Amino acid sequence: MTEAAFFDLDKTVIAKAAMLAFGPRLHQEGMLNRWLVVRALWGQIVFRYLGADEGRMVKMRATALKVAAGWEKEKISNLVDGALTDVIDPLVYTEAVELIESHQEAGRRVYLVSASPEEIVMPLARHLGVDAAIASRAQINAEGRYTGEVEFYAAGEHKVAAILEEAERYDLDLDGSFAYSDSVTDLPMLETVGHPVAVNPDRALLKEATSRGWEIRVFERPQPLVEG
Repeated sequence: MTEAAFFDLDKTVIAKAAMLAFGPRLHQEGMLNRWLVVRALWGQIVFRYLGADEGRMVKMRATALKVAAGWEKEKISNLVDGALTDVIDPLVYTEAVELIESHQEAGRRVYLVSASPEEIVMPLARHLGVDAAIASRAQINAEGRYTGEVEFYAAGEHKVAAILEEAERYDLDLDGSFAYSDSVTDLPMLETVGHPVAVNPDRALLKEATSRGWEIRVFERPQPLVEG
């Protein structure tokens, strides 16, 4: 059997929520107004100080889907591909990159597992050189536009279901595998593996990790993968 390492994205591999990081670029393209960018910033402040519980996650997801309704999927994919180095690359934690590389050297299969949309997560997974990614998928209509509905939301128990599918497909040893996250909303994912690690944990996850004797890490060195 093969072991694996599952990495949450926001605040674990990168120092900011991926959707928030692309807010200014979407505003520049005329796809978000200034009020929505400010609202997104406020939402991140709330998450930082109060934590990301399921209710807040559902509310933020509904808002994001509503805003994106009517956008062209291809346009968003092209925007992300063109801006990945400028927008996301400077936010990647050096500690996360080093850890990813160490797991790969140990022969483990490495995943990004994120509630962020696949249009962001998949290119970043390729950029980081990980084996695969699990991400949210929005519903697309026949014209290639977002409908405002979600097809698959990669959070909570849905993340676990996707991980279990991967485990069956690739004969993964979950007891010998690792998972990394900053949020208590990822408790189900962390409980699925034999080596759960809390990274920059929110208050609720810090409490859980401490009481269960889980490893706790602090990542604080975001550094561009590509210099210059």
